[in-house]
Amino acid sequence: MTIVDFREEIKRLDVAERILLAEEIWDSIVENQEAVAISQAQKDELEQRLEFYSNAPEKGLSWQEVKLRIQKSK
Repeated sequence: MTIVDFREEIKRLDVAERILLAEEIWDSIVENQEAVAISQAQKDELEQRLEFYSNAPEKGLSWQEVKLRIQKSK
């Protein structure tokens, strides 16, 4: 089966089945985290963001605030 065939099979699934498939794929990736390396640029960005947050935590938003903003923007 080629990737094109696989893509067509996925399109035939209903939304709930595609969500379950995505969860299964994600779980299989998480099980092997060592294989998912991040680049030095990504590490640097994370360090920069952590430092910014550490210096000014009041400027950050809680998950609830972020979620509310997203819901309001829809």
